[in-house]
Amino acid sequence: MSKQSIYLIVGLILTSIVGLIILQLQLIQTGLEVNKERYDRAVQSVLKQVADEVEDVEEDEIRLTLNNGYAGGVPDAMYGELVIGDRSAGLLSTGTIRISPNSFRLRAQFASRNLEERIDRESIHKKLTKELRNAGIAEELEYGIYDTRQQRFISRNGRLLSPAGSDTSRHLDLMRGDYVVSLFDNDPSAPGEIRAYSPDKNSVVFSSLYGNFAASVVFVLIILGCFVYTIYVILRQKKVSEMKTDFINNMTHEFKTPIATISLATDSIVSPRVSNDATKVMRFARIIKQENKRMNDQVEKVLQMAKLDKSRLNLNLTAVDLHAVIQSAVEYICLQVEPRGGTVTTDLSADPYVVEGDLTHLSSLVNNLLDNANKYSPEAPRIIVSTRNVAKGVQISVTDHGLGMTREARKNIFDRFYRVHTGDRHDVKGFGLGLSYVKTITEVHNGSIEVRSELGKGSSFIVTFPYRQPD
Repeated sequence: MSKQSIYLIVGLILTSIVGLIILQLQLIQTGLEVNKERYDRAVQSVLKQVADEVEDVEEDEIRLTLNNGYAGGVPDAMYGELVIGDRSAGLLSTGTIRISPNSFRLRAQFASRNLEERIDRESIHKKLTKELRNAGIAEELEYGIYDTRQQRFISRNGRLLSPAGSDTSRHLDLMRGDYVVSLFDNDPSAPGEIRAYSPDKNSVVFSSLYGNFAASVVFVLIILGCFVYTIYVILRQKKVSEMKTDFINNMTHEFKTPIATISLATDSIVSPRVSNDATKVMRFARIIKQENKRMNDQVEKVLQMAKLDKSRLNLNLTAVDLHAVIQSAVEYICLQVEPRGGTVTTDLSADPYVVEGDLTHLSSLVNNLLDNANKYSPEAPRIIVSTRNVAKGVQISVTDHGLGMTREARKNIFDRFYRVHTGDRHDVKGFGLGLSYVKTITEVHNGSIEVRSELGKGSSFIVTFPYRQPD
């Protein structure tokens, strides 16, 4: 898959995710507005119902007073028109009924009284609390009864206020509240109001959307997580594909050279000028055997990595002398380093230096590290191999003064098939399997590996093995 295709997919998915987030936020915003409107309507309705009940109480008191006899000195034969109806149902009607002038006078007397005398604040508090609970508004609602004539608050939350405490400057929250209902609005001038506000309004409005919001966040995170993981897999597969292509090219090159050499040696042997010379035949036969062994070693290395699986690898654990393993590997690599004018120095200071491990794999591990140091060194390699004791184990360090690596290369150096780019140098051969093998063997021995490198100044591979494997 090309980079353009990957970028296109990433752009489309990101656009879709952003669009979904915007739509979800709009739905949540709409839900908040609906909940807010429903809450405001419920609170306003409760306040209006309580105000109507206060007026009904006074109306009942007037009626009871008239029934018990009210002396006003006005003949009862006068008639008047009275508006009657049901406040709770919102129905009003007019009709001509017989009303005593004493009724008008009594109503005027009630209307002239102070607001504090016309209401029962404790009864209002009980009714308001009950109606709020019935309306499903269990949260605290701050309210106060305001005297519009005296421009002060009589009570707050059912508690009588002192003259000093009734000043509106002490109750700015109520003065600026969202909810206002008039008391005795049938009077020529409404003498009072119930003012209220909800300090927990936002949390109440949002409470019913907590579940939707949390679910939306979870689903968006899941989609984002899957998206990131998918892109990671695509990029990694692309990288693996490129490394495999590079591996195939390297393998083809590695096999092509010995095959060509074998072909030339075979042609030479069958030549009449060579076939009659036993010395030359033996020489070309040794070349064929050497190149055949070279190809066989490459094939074995590939098959070894193909079969290498930490879960299936069976280790033949024995006591392994790491110093002996290192000295044997150094003797072998010196045969390649010395002709190039290089040196291999050892500093084996660890004591004890015996660990529990698989001798064959540990030998291959050290050989791979030395071979890697040789391949990525300039014309005269300088390789240092050292050991030292650390907590619960032995540490092996292989240091070269070669090409070094970039930070990007250090992150990928242990990936299978990965090979460090060597710029203009094309003499560095291999399949990119050696360090992957080293890391795998280190891990199955419950060890650790670390690489330190600086471009142009060389690299150090530090491997640590425990003395004993856990049971």
